[in-house]
Amino acid sequence: MKEREGVIKFSLDFTEAPAVLPEEIAELNAWRQILFRLGLVGRDPARYGGLGYGNVSLRLPPWDSPADRRPFLVSGTQTGGLPDLGPGHYTTVLSCHPGENRIVASGPIRPSSEALTHGALYALDPSLRVVLHVHSPAIWRRAAELGIPLTSAEAAYGTPEMAAEVRRLFVDPAVRSGRLLAMGGHEDGLVAFGATAEEAGLPLVAALARALHRAG
Repeated sequence: MKEREGVIKFSLDFTEAPAVLPEEIAELNAWRQILFRLGLVGRDPARYGGLGYGNVSLRLPPWDSPADRRPFLVSGTQTGGLPDLGPGHYTTVLSCHPGENRIVASGPIRPSSEALTHGALYALDPSLRVVLHVHSPAIWRRAAELGIPLTSAEAAYGTPEMAAEVRRLFVDPAVRSGRLLAMGGHEDGLVAFGATAEEAGLPLVAALARALHRAG
C-alpha cells in the first residue's frame, strides 16, 4: 500500500501566532508560482489520492543560530493545490529535531509534512536560505539517468530516516554543488536548495527540461 501524501509524521509542538508580512515571502512566492505553473507543485485528482503536493521554505535570521534552532518559514500543510499563497499560508518552524522526530512551530497554519527534511538541510549548511520540495514523475523516473542523487527507497518522507539520508548525501561535494536530490522512497519527490530562491529553483527547471528532452 502506498503511503498517504501530506500526512504529518513528526511530533509537532504548535502555537497559533500571527501571519508574516507579505514582503517577507514575495520572492519565494514568485518562484512558487513558477513551480505551480510547471506542475511541480499543485494538486492532481489522479495522483496521490487527490491531495496537494509540494512545499517551499525560507530561512530566517539569526544566521548564527545553532543547527537545530535555525528558524525558517515553510508553506502550510495541504497548501500545494493553491495557485497563490498569502502570508496566512506560511508558518514559522522555530526548531527542528530529527533525532527526536519533533518540530516546534508557530503561525496561522500547521507546517508542511516535509518540514523535517527542510530543517535537516538548513542544519547542514548555514548558507542555505531556500528549500523547495516538488513532485515530478518526469524527473523522478529518470533521476539515475540524469545523474541526480537518490535517497534510499527505505526512507519515507517526513521521517528521521529521510533526514538522515539527506545528511548522508550532503557529504558529497557534487550533491552540494548540484543543489538537487531525488527521494527514492517518496514517489515523484525531489528537493532543491540554494542560497537564494533562484539558485534553488533553476536546477529543477533544468532537470525538467532534460527529462522531457530524453522522453522525446
